[in-house]
Amino acid sequence: MTDAYPPNEENVLEVRGLSKQYKKGVYASEKVSFDIRAGEVFALIGPNGAGKTTTIRMIATLLKATEGDALVAGHSILTEPNKVRENITYLPDEAGAYKSMTGMNYLKFMAGIFAPDKQSADEYVKRAVDMCGLGDRLEDKIGSYSRGMIRKLLLSRAVMSHPKLAILDEPTSGLDILNALEIRRMIRDLAATYKMGFLLSSHNMLEIEFVSDRVGIIANGHLLNVGTPAQLKAQYGVDNLEQVFERVVKDNEIHVSSEEGA
Repeated sequence: MTDAYPPNEENVLEVRGLSKQYKKGVYASEKVSFDIRAGEVFALIGPNGAGKTTTIRMIATLLKATEGDALVAGHSILTEPNKVRENITYLPDEAGAYKSMTGMNYLKFMAGIFAPDKQSADEYVKRAVDMCGLGDRLEDKIGSYSRGMIRKLLLSRAVMSHPKLAILDEPTSGLDILNALEIRRMIRDLAATYKMGFLLSSHNMLEIEFVSDRVGIIANGHLLNVGTPAQLKAQYGVDNLEQVFERVVKDNEIHVSSEEGA
């Protein structure tokens, strides 16, 4: 793949024909291709079982691809997984933190794991403290935090090393409106300020439209369309991304049914 698709220095992620086959003829994700530029927020949306999580986990090197490849900062997920891991962060929906630790001790502990030296670890912690905005509450145990506070802490921890690519699964799931808005603004600010690329997965179409530069719609393991929210709404002649999502998924179901009946 690397010879056929030389890396583009403007892209933090290049996905080319990425597939995961669990048994012969059964694909969870098939021939998925897209790019993410530095400083871009890209959302991957689709119904449950569409192939979003499988695609994300392959990019994060948690699952091995059956076919195709992806380059993260020029490194192949197949042949250079350790280099890929040095350039990404992955925050799944179910991520948690050690409730018996204070927020500050948690950040110091995680920085000590990921930073190459003490000076870098101190810089990571300072960044996370500034980003999370928890102030004096960082001296309290995480078990006393609200879900919104925990999510801010986790996001700050995830990006404190300024990775090339941040992969976030349902970043505001379960949060109230105000906390969700803060998380979305953090993502936009990080992308703009540090030129980090973001790959998001979310079921919240309002969130996707607010935070994303481009959107990819996936169903039945296939990436069906990619564009800015404005482009997709104009293409389908609708008012919002929920209607785009409905049209694309239903059109795909009709197409699949027609093929099966042929």
